[in-house]
Amino acid sequence: MNPNLERLQAYPFEKLAQLKKDVIPPRHLEHIGMSIGEPQHAPPEFILDALRANLFRIAGYPPTVGMIELRTAAARWLERRFSLGVNAVDPEKMVLPVNGTREALFALVQAAVDSSRAPLIAMPNPCYQIYEGAALLAGAEPYLLNTTPETHYVADLESVPDSVWNRCELLFLCSPGNPTGAVLSLAYLERALELAERHDFLIASDECYSDLYWDERSPPISLLQACLASGRDRFQRCIVFQSLSKRSSVPGLRSGFVAGDPDVMSRFLLYRTYHGSAVPAPTQLASAAAWNEDTHVHVNRALYQEKFAQVLSILSPVMDVYRPDGAFYLWPKIPGDDAKFTRELYARQNITVVPGSYLSRETPFGDPGKGRLRISLVPHVEKCVAAAERIREFMKTYG
Repeated sequence: MNPNLERLQAYPFEKLAQLKKDVIPPRHLEHIGMSIGEPQHAPPEFILDALRANLFRIAGYPPTVGMIELRTAAARWLERRFSLGVNAVDPEKMVLPVNGTREALFALVQAAVDSSRAPLIAMPNPCYQIYEGAALLAGAEPYLLNTTPETHYVADLESVPDSVWNRCELLFLCSPGNPTGAVLSLAYLERALELAERHDFLIASDECYSDLYWDERSPPISLLQACLASGRDRFQRCIVFQSLSKRSSVPGLRSGFVAGDPDVMSRFLLYRTYHGSAVPAPTQLASAAAWNEDTHVHVNRALYQEKFAQVLSILSPVMDVYRPDGAFYLWPKIPGDDAKFTRELYARQNITVVPGSYLSRETPFGDPGKGRLRISLVPHVEKCVAAAERIREFMKTYG
């Protein structure tokens, strides 16, 4: 077996299950799950209709490269959403459908890393654990960049020595961030591009929360915008990841796409041809319908904005919590040990959240997840409000 499997840490939700294992929560309180970032809004009916209408296509093998209908819909959405300009994204050479961003993030690392060079993969800390796992299984060393209030919850690129950048083969970015909700600026992304060119590495930008944000006047931007702004019209060294799970509330569809540098994409397609990861045709056509329609996204985003407004008005007086710029998580600082807090909250109020330390790693500069929680505002508004009220009661007596 691959010896690097021994380097993997348990997934956060496995740790959480062990933490809760012997606890019996109050039976008179309905359980409210706010740990997994799984949208619980109703899927738009038109996506379900497109899926049903194309079920007969399950009879044939889908091509790995994807159907032109989906690749074109994704390309036009990128141009529309991020103001890239007409025909800035070539659907033939710059877009590939994937079975959700999770498998694609993992697969890209396996295709991109040259393990003979003692490679590093740089990533924010805390982060989506797939980044770390993909690096370890590719034979690379994760290099953790702490995101803290002092860095405005983004990775400090200037603190990284040249010796690290020289070994770096891939930099993971996530905007809006998971779990912090931080949004990366144009200047930040342009600086990352400068470093990538100087030190010869790729940038993988996880943008699956880009349609979930607070300020309608200032939506999160894409790495692709920074490419065009800096004269990189073929998105050199860049791959972005997009998903319908959060945008369209269809996590079970397992549908997303990757887009970017056509030279990288052609090599990634070669890898995926052997990887056996073609997206089923009914899923592709339902996804094309989703990317072609934006009205449902405004409705979806408004629900999250309402949840943030109501929940923060309840929690802010009793908890050190801030409103993030994007995504659907709260990342509050809490008194004492975050795992103990999580266990007690479940025991007393039947609410499940994630200890921040389950999403982060200890570094020489500290562990930015310790003493924090990730609270996913994925239940419906009424349940989020009920959970916030229970947490407020819990805070009155805790610790």
